[in-house]
Amino acid sequence: MALKKSKETKEAKEIKKIKETKANKKADVSASAGKKDSLKLEYEDKNGWLSTDEKSKKAIFDFGDKYMAYLDASKTERECVKTSVKLLEKAGFVDIAEKKKLATGDKVYYVNKKKSIYAAVIGKDELEGGINLTGAHIDSPRLDLRPNPLYEDSEIALFKTHYYGGLRKYQWTTIPLSLHGVVARTDGTLVEINIGEEEKDPVFIISDLLPHLAAKQARKPLAEAIAGEDLNIIVGTIPATEKDEEGNEQEISKAVKRNILQLLNEKYGITERDFTSAELEIVPAFKARSIGFDRSLIGSYGHDDRVCAFPELVALSELKLPQRTAVCILSDKEEVGSQGNSGMCSQNFELFLGMLLELSGNTSPFALQRLLSNSKCLSADVTAAFDPTFPSVSEKRNVAYLGHGIAFSKYTGARGKSGSSDANAEFIGEIRGIFENAGVAHQFCELGKVDEGGGGTIAYILANKGMEVIDCGVPVLSMHAPYEQISKFDLYHSYLAYKAFLG
Repeated sequence: MALKKSKETKEAKEIKKIKETKANKKADVSASAGKKDSLKLEYEDKNGWLSTDEKSKKAIFDFGDKYMAYLDASKTERECVKTSVKLLEKAGFVDIAEKKKLATGDKVYYVNKKKSIYAAVIGKDELEGGINLTGAHIDSPRLDLRPNPLYEDSEIALFKTHYYGGLRKYQWTTIPLSLHGVVARTDGTLVEINIGEEEKDPVFIISDLLPHLAAKQARKPLAEAIAGEDLNIIVGTIPATEKDEEGNEQEISKAVKRNILQLLNEKYGITERDFTSAELEIVPAFKARSIGFDRSLIGSYGHDDRVCAFPELVALSELKLPQRTAVCILSDKEEVGSQGNSGMCSQNFELFLGMLLELSGNTSPFALQRLLSNSKCLSADVTAAFDPTFPSVSEKRNVAYLGHGIAFSKYTGARGKSGSSDANAEFIGEIRGIFENAGVAHQFCELGKVDEGGGGTIAYILANKGMEVIDCGVPVLSMHAPYEQISKFDLYHSYLAYKAFLG
């Protein structure tokens, strides 16, 4: 008996050991599953390049090359409209003025005052049910010539300028500048001017003090070191000469200025008085270039906001037959408040929508209001990227990072969200779902710390018309500088985002 009991005890111990082993394995599996479940509760924003294969990387870089070509051809809003029309027409769009009626699948555009443009692909659904809309702006901070710009001082001819938008004045000295724009003569003819972009063109410059004589200037606050009245463009130093009937040199008052006027008259047929009916803009003469050993960034003038305008335009141009009508806005005057007849506050956008309704056979008196109220919009504007050199202005948990994809800004404004549209949660959830299903890399951010500053977009204007709107654009380093920087990854994923939303 004793031996048997000992044997049974041994067998019982073996069975117990097997059961414990199985139980431990089951517990390990449960613990592992629990760990995985807990990870799903958290969100970790990762660098998008880490999950980008070689095929996708090539597509990103190819798209970046096309964007850089677009930038170099679009230094002003007028040039941007021209470049955009070419892109649209190549994709089969026609001027809406050529249409007698509209049908599903039609592609049309409307140019407003040569400085903004709206385009649409007519969808399957009735227009009154709302449209899907992306809206960017194509004006950027710059220097405009004043109505009477040309003068001579100490045998140097200069242009007087008035800065446009929120630029930092000290950044515009001692860099190569180009002159773009139009001069309207009294006979109705328009003279186009573009000097400084070609390799053999002259460029222009704003001088600054040498450090040896800048002690007083250096003690001034950064915002006051260069005043608006100091942004004067050097345009020449050679004096004109004249001879009398006997061949003797005659003294000419303001001879350098006279020489500049003679050169302009010979080349463009304009006089000094023609400056009063001109729109001439001074912009950086730099070309768009890849930045870094890895070429992952693009440096250029005008990323704000052409880095959103180009991908939304390409996305629209590639649409075939969307469910809801898809519309793209490239607006003017955003940098100075969106006022004026080419800005987003103008009624001309609503005129375009009214034309879509009318040509689609809808003349209901409240059709436009219903269309606006039922529409959904991505306000395609840039935001600030985190800069490790200046970390104190950003809150790291709520800032956009380069290479993490397109950035949502639920609101902009300043301080207590002043002057901002604040997107509804339901709309954000819907857009998140669209982007996640389409594999679009995206992130959520604010523009700097609370009370640090602020900014604005066209979002509030469209929201005031009843639309669902959220800002959704590319993070930018050195925003509003003459040479801003963006990530090619973020640019490409903004294109994917706009295409997924519009389609």
